[in-house]
Amino acid sequence: MAKVGAQRAAELTGKSKSTIQRAMNSGKISFELDPNGRRVIDVSELDRAFGLNQSSSPASSGPSVEEELEKASTLLEMERIKMRVKMLEDQLQAAETQIDDLKAQRDQWQKQASQVLITSQYSQKQAEELAEQLKERERRGRERREKMEKQKLEERMNKLHAGNENSEDNQSESNAFSGLWKKVKGQS
Repeated sequence: MAKVGAQRAAELTGKSKSTIQRAMNSGKISFELDPNGRRVIDVSELDRAFGLNQSSSPASSGPSVEEELEKASTLLEMERIKMRVKMLEDQLQAAETQIDDLKAQRDQWQKQASQVLITSQYSQKQAEELAEQLKERERRGRERREKMEKQKLEERMNKLHAGNENSEDNQSESNAFSGLWKKVKGQS
């Protein structure tokens, strides 16, 4: 049934508004609170407690009750819409918070990635420099070994020439070293 406020209840029953309010306060009639915090009474409760006013015949009270029903239905629908809007606003706020969190995480990952890239590039540059240093050391080592071999060959050649130049054994050995010497000189 329809629910009405104290003023409308007084009109329907033919009682004063203060009588209706005293009855609500004493518990003689039950009431509910509407979404706005107003006390409302079901029309059937008014009829039970006081009876409906005879001057408001069923024909004349019918449209009023229907109007009250329509009004209550409209209020109820408005409350549903308000609740739906509130729920959607809460969902939107939660989504925006989540988006902000995801953006912050993305920024952190980008920062870490760039730091790793810089470190990687620096490490790669160091590795290339070390490889170049190793190649240079190997080249110098080869040059030193070749130089030392040349010096040894020259010393042997000089010993052979100084020793016994007429000896045939020395001559053949000298020829062999000379051939080696020419080869070595040809390489350098």
